[in-house]
Amino acid sequence: MFPRTEIGGLSVSRMIIGTNNIMGGSHRTVARDVHIKGVFGESAEVVADVVGAYLEHGVDTSIGGISQQFIRDGIKIAEERAGKKVTKIDLVVFDTKDTPEARRNALDVIKRSKQNGADICLPLHMTVEKLVNKQERKIERISDYLYMIREQGMVPGLSAHMPEIITYTDENGYDAETYIQIYNAAGFLMQIEIELVQEIIWKAKKPVLTIKPMAAGHLNPFVGMNFSWNTIRPQDMVAVGCMTLEEAHETVEYSLAAIERRFPDKVPSRGHGY
Repeated sequence: MFPRTEIGGLSVSRMIIGTNNIMGGSHRTVARDVHIKGVFGESAEVVADVVGAYLEHGVDTSIGGISQQFIRDGIKIAEERAGKKVTKIDLVVFDTKDTPEARRNALDVIKRSKQNGADICLPLHMTVEKLVNKQERKIERISDYLYMIREQGMVPGLSAHMPEIITYTDENGYDAETYIQIYNAAGFLMQIEIELVQEIIWKAKKPVLTIKPMAAGHLNPFVGMNFSWNTIRPQDMVAVGCMTLEEAHETVEYSLAAIERRFPDKVPSRGHGY
C-alpha cells in the first residue's frame, strides 16, 4: 500500500488523486480540454472507476473538484465499493476585498466547501496571491481566512504557486498545515528555478503538496515520478491526475518503484526488440 504522511493530524496518502484531468483542465490546448471532457463526460461512474483504481493501492486522498456534483458522486460510489473513505482537499476562490460584503462571501464559500465534504481547505493561489505584500514579507489578512476554515472544522492550508508564500507563511507563523507548490523536472509553470523551489520545499515547516509532476503531459510518468519522489522529503506529497484506471495503476507502480528504488513492474512496450 502507498506510503502515508500527515496534514494537521489527518493521515493522508503521499500520492494525491488530482482532478484537473477529470474536469478537463489540460494546461495544454482547448482541443485537449475537449478530449478530456469527452472521456469523463461528467459521468460519476467513470470517475468512480478511476478513483477506485487509486484506492486499490491505498491512495485515498483527493484534491479539488468536489464543487462539481458528478465528481462528488463518483468519489462516493468509489468509497462505497471499496469500503474506504477518501480524504478530500478542496481549493476555494473568494472575494479578498477588505469589506464586510467580501468577508461574508469568503465565509459562504468556505462553508460550502465543508458542505461538499472537504476535510482540508486551501484558498487557491489566485486568491492568496492578491494578498501578498512582498515589501513586508507578509500575506495580508490571510489569518482571517485560515481562522474561518478552522472554525468550519476543516484543516487549513495554502495554495502557493508563488514559492514565497511558503516562506512568508513560515516566517509569520500563519495557521497553514500544508502548502501546494508546482514542482516538476521540466520547470513547467514554475516561477523560479527548480533548484530554488526544491530548497524552499526542504526548508518548509509543514508538508508540501507538489503538483504537476508530469508537467501536464510534457514528461512521461517514468521521468516525472522518479524526479518528484527522489527530490522531495518523506513527509511531502505528489498530486497525480489520470484519465483512465490503467493510467492510475501504472503511475502508482512507477511511483512505488521510485520510492523503493527498484525497477518498475509495469513499463511501456519498447517495440524495438530490445
